[in-house]
Amino acid sequence: MARADRLFRLLTALRMLPQPVTAQRLAEETGVSPRTLYRDIDALRAGGALIDGAAGVGYTLTEDPALPPQMFTRLEVEALVLGLAEVRQAGDAAMAKAADAAMAKIIATLPERVQRQAIHAVSRTYRLNRRPPAPEHLAVVRQACWDEEVLQMHYTDKGGEVTQREIWPLSIVWFDRALMVLAWCCLRQDFRRFHLDQMAGVVATGAHFRPRRVPLLREFIARIKDQAATG
Repeated sequence: MARADRLFRLLTALRMLPQPVTAQRLAEETGVSPRTLYRDIDALRAGGALIDGAAGVGYTLTEDPALPPQMFTRLEVEALVLGLAEVRQAGDAAMAKAADAAMAKIIATLPERVQRQAIHAVSRTYRLNRRPPAPEHLAVVRQACWDEEVLQMHYTDKGGEVTQREIWPLSIVWFDRALMVLAWCCLRQDFRRFHLDQMAGVVATGAHFRPRRVPLLREFIARIKDQAATG
């Protein structure tokens, strides 16, 4: 493999793999020996890549404007255009605006030929029946997920009963006709799925549950998969 191709593959691996990523894993991804991998890391650093870490610790890539423009295949461009278009169709106003900004930034970094592929992409998406507008407290829930902050709310269940809840919001899930929050419910002391449009008076309490969001979310998803597998 040509050295330039090998370095590009290494950059791609650093961008895509969970960080910090070990030298052994990077060597396996790029098909080189650990010794060559260390030389390639040094070559990328010399070329302007901001790569933190060391042998035995793992490596983390910090993107930097000094790096060469990212290259995408035509199919990758189609995937980006289609995915961000779907966000504009299905997301709330803030997410739609972010999708437009992300697309503009991506296109600006591409070579002219690939820019034309993005602008004139073949793939399109359109939702005939759009989801009802997202409730205003979606922004509060999203921020609380990022900050791992406890939320307080009033929740109306399917039977019409209203209860006050404190939850640890873990993730927001966009279904075809509904928005749901995966959360740990402090009242029930268990995982729960809450419809956003059945939540009211949502406020951040200032209390935090970090760093438990990621392990709790993994456990919740594993439980959902187990339930689906057993019917």
